Parts: sequence; C-alpha cells; structure tokens
Amino acid sequence: MCTAATYKTKDFYFGRTLDYEFSYTEEVTVTPRNFPFILRSGEKMAKHYAMIGMAFVQDIPLYYDAVNEKGLGMAGLNFVGNACYNDPVEGKINVAQFEFIPYILGKCASVDEAVKLLEKINLTNLPYSDKLPVSQLHWIIADKYRSITVESVKEGLKIYDNPVGVLTNNPPFDEQMFNLNNYMGLSPREPKNLFSDKLPLKAYSRGMGALGLPGDLSSQSRFVRVAFTKMNSVSGSSEEESVNQFFHILGSVEQQRGCCLVGEKDYEITIYTSCCNADKGVYYYTTYENHSITAVDMHAENLDANTLFGYPLDRREKITFCNR
Repeated sequence: MCTAATYKTKDFYFGRTLDYEFSYTEEVTVTPRNFPFILRSGEKMAKHYAMIGMAFVQDIPLYYDAVNEKGLGMAGLNFVGNACYNDPVEGKINVAQFEFIPYILGKCASVDEAVKLLEKINLTNLPYSDKLPVSQLHWIIADKYRSITVESVKEGLKIYDNPVGVLTNNPPFDEQMFNLNNYMGLSPREPKNLFSDKLPLKAYSRGMGALGLPGDLSSQSRFVRVAFTKMNSVSGSSEEESVNQFFHILGSVEQQRGCCLVGEKDYEITIYTSCCNADKGVYYYTTYENHSITAVDMHAENLDANTLFGYPLDRREKITFCNR
C-alpha cells in the first residue's frame, strides 16, 4: 500500500511512499535521453526525455515513480482487484503495464500532452517475465499546473482530474474523492459549538478542529489524511523548507513495523519516501532505516548518454551526537 502527493511552493514537488513487506533492489535511477527503450510491441524509443526516479533495474528500469526533465511526474500505486489490462489491440499504441511510466515520461512534457497520448494507448497484460508478473496498479500523473489519475479497469481506461494531487490505493479514485464529502467539517481552526446553543460546550485541547480525521492505515483513511494535511499545509518557499514540509506531509501516513501484519511474521512498512523537485530534477528520499534526506541531481549526469546511472539506496541511519 502506498501514498503519492504533489506540493507546490516556488517550485513543484512530486513524491510518494512505498509501503510493502519486502524490498526489491530498487535504486534511484537516471535514464538519459539516448537510452534505448524497445517496447514489447516492437516500437523503439531511441530518443526521449531524460528522467529520474526509483526503479528496479532489469534490462530496463522498472520505475515505481519518476519525473522527467520537463517537470512531469508519474507514480504507480497498488490497485489490486480493480486493475484490468488487455490483450494487444490493432490500431492502438500497445504499452505493457511495466513500460507505462517511461513511455509517458519519455514522450510527454505536460499533463495536457499525456492526456492526448492516453487516448491512443491500450495498456496490455504482458508480464515483464515469469518471475515478475503483471502488477495491478493505477497512476497519478502531475505537473505544476494539473494532476490526473489514470485507472485501467474492465470498463476501459479512465482518466480523472485530481484536484487534491493525492493518490493511495483502493477504492477507485472517484469513490475516494466522493468520500471527502464526509470530512468537509474538518478544519485546522478551533471548532465552534454547533452541537446545541443550549449546552456550554467548548474546546478543551488544541487540534480539535480535526476531530474525526482518520488515523488508521487503510488506503481510504490515508487518502483523507494526506489530502487534509496537504491542502492545509503551510511552508516557506526555499528548497529546504519545501522539501522538509513535503516529507512531513507524507510522514502523516508513514507505516511502522508491527502495525500492519501481512503474513505470519511479515509487516508492511514504509520502505522509502521520495520527494522530487520536478523543476530542478533533484530526487530526495528517506528510507525506513535512514531518516536523513539523501539527494540525487539528474542534471549532474550526462543526459545525452545512452546508459543508465544508478544509485543504491543509503539505508544507514545517521545519528549525530552533540556531546562526544
């Protein structure tokens, strides 16, 4: 289970948590403009926009989330039980599910361009390999002006405007948005007594305006909590303040080992949290073991190269002693 969000101050930021019970050997991966993507359909993307993100690298980077050099971001999140992909269809651009992120980010400079391209795409059910079957996902695609959610379901490919710039997992996005109606009374302000003018009710603690904000780890509750946190978030516009605030926004749904049992001894945890400055191409992350922020700058690499640049995750906790 995962959570993705956008945030805008002076620059535009895009990131997510990856919550799962085990980790693949994912790493921060820069794909330069001339790295060849050969799609299962036979189409070859010899030249494309450069991108940076978190990926499990095989012959190609299998991106979990990424941002391209034009400032367009995209992330895939679990959508188990609702995602539905198709056999290849003649007359459509057939894109395998695992190719979807690099295909969109390689060709599109904005959400508007992505929407036009999506009209021609058929997401196929071809697995990467026998050991890596098709993942059931839906996606958030965002730039500084607009955010959308894309869901491939049995009725077809659905595209939703995403005014909150947040995505979690099930239920489908339109249901997530409708559910926010149940929380319209939440506020960062001190509540007023609307219960009855015949009772002397008063606030006895700070933060009571948010009474009713869900605190469990379910995807629907995480959607509400991050939407509320993000939509009311305030920070300065410097890089340090913006990045710091973004990690605090997603920190509101961080999962701790022991709270979500998914096997006899397996627990879902927040394996990593990412925050990418989409305007500058700098990818920041923390891991479950290391809360110090680590950064990789896409533009420090040769973006006209034809080979990948990979950076394994730094999972070593850094503790600073003040008295020794």
